Amino acid sequence: MMVAKTSKELFAFLARQIESFLKIHHSDHFEEHHRRRQNGDDTADEHFLQLGFTFSFPVHQISINKGHLIRWTKGFDIADAIGKDVCSLLQSEIDALHLPVKVAALVNDTVGTLMARSYTSPGKTGTLLGAIFGTGTNGAYVEKLEKVTKLKKVKEGGDFDASTGNMIVNTEWGSFDNDLSVLPNTPYDIALDKDSNNPGIQMFEKRVSGMFLGEVLRRAILSMIQDGRTELFKDESSGTNDVHSTCTIAEDSPLYKQWGIDTSFLSIAHEDQSAGHHITRQALNRDLGVDAASSEDAQAIKILVEAIGKRSARLSAVAIGAVITSTGNLSLTAGEGSRGEEKGVFEEEVVDIGVDGSLVEYYPGFEEYIREALRETESIGERGEKRIRIGIAKDGSGVGAALIALVAGGREAGS
Repeated sequence: MMVAKTSKELFAFLARQIESFLKIHHSDHFEEHHRRRQNGDDTADEHFLQLGFTFSFPVHQISINKGHLIRWTKGFDIADAIGKDVCSLLQSEIDALHLPVKVAALVNDTVGTLMARSYTSPGKTGTLLGAIFGTGTNGAYVEKLEKVTKLKKVKEGGDFDASTGNMIVNTEWGSFDNDLSVLPNTPYDIALDKDSNNPGIQMFEKRVSGMFLGEVLRRAILSMIQDGRTELFKDESSGTNDVHSTCTIAEDSPLYKQWGIDTSFLSIAHEDQSAGHHITRQALNRDLGVDAASSEDAQAIKILVEAIGKRSARLSAVAIGAVITSTGNLSLTAGEGSRGEEKGVFEEEVVDIGVDGSLVEYYPGFEEYIREALRETESIGERGEKRIRIGIAKDGSGVGAALIALVAGGREAGS
C-alpha cells in the first residue's frame, strides 16, 4: 500500500478498515444506517459519526478538514496523490462503501499528540509542544496568531477560528536544514540518503528518527567490515569451556540488506551492561547472523550505537529548544507575577511538552540526552531545563484525533 500505483488503493483500504471497525464496535449504528439507507433516509448529518483523520505527512492545510498533500515521507511513494486533498480522497472511498462517517478534521500526529497531552497534563499550564520521536519525527506547537503570516495568504475555502489569538503550527521539522548547512553529516548519512526514495529531503529526520537509525548503523558496520584496517568480526572469540571459534557472518545476514537492522537492536546494545557484552553478542547472532562475535566486537558495536543514539537525541533537543526559545515561554511566570502562597516568591511556570513515539518511550537514556543538550543551550540553561516538563502522550495521534473530531463536530453543529 505504501507504494501503490494509485491513491485509490490506499484510501479504499483505509475505508475498509473503518467499515470493519464500525461492524465490530458500532454494529447497532452501522445496521441502523443501512436500514435508513434502504428507506432513503441516510443523509441526516446528526446520524453520521465524526472522524479525526491522522495523516502524518506534509500537507498544505487550509481548513479543519481540507489539506493537499505536498510530499510523501517515511517510505510512502504514491505519485498521483501529490497535490490532492487527502480528506476528499478518504471521504470518497467512505461514501463508496455507504458508511455513516464524515471526515471532520485532518490531524497531523504531532497536533494529535499536543491535543492529547493538553487534555491529560497535570496543573493549569497548557501544553506548548507536541512532538513525535518514533518512526519519523515532527513537532507542532502553539503560536500567537499574529506571527502566523501564512494565514494572510489563505484563500479558497480557508477557515480558522481567531477567537483564542493562537494557532497550532505543524513545523514539519523533519525537513529542517535539507541543504545541510548546519546538520552533521557522515559518509553513512550520505549513502543512506542517496538510496532512499526521497533523496535530499527530510535530512533532519534521517538523522533522528527510528526508521533510519538502524540503517545508519548497518552502513557503518559494513564499512568497517570492508575496511582492511579494522578487525571487526575478524578475530577469534572464547566460547564455552574456553574453546576459541572464528567469527563468521551468514551469507544472508541482514547486514547486507538495506533496512536490515531494526532500531530495537540499537536499544538492546545501548542498554547492555552484561559481562563481556554477552547480550549484544547474542543479539548479533540472533538478529544479524554474526556467529561467535568477540567481546571486543560487541564493544565496538556498542560504541557505534551509543554515538548514533546520542546524536539522535541531541538533535531532537535542537528542535525542542528552538520552539521553546522562539515562543519565549521560559520568560513567563505564573499568572504574570502571582505569588506562591507558602513561600511568598514568584512561581515560575513549567513549560509542558507532550511526546510520543518508540524512541522517546523505549530507547535507553533518550530523554536524559535531550535534557543534557537543553542544559547546554544558552537560551535555556540548567535553570530553564528544570522548568521543562516532558510527558508521554500514549497513542497521542489517535487520542488527539478523536478529541479534535469531537471539537470539530461540535463546532459544525454550532455548540
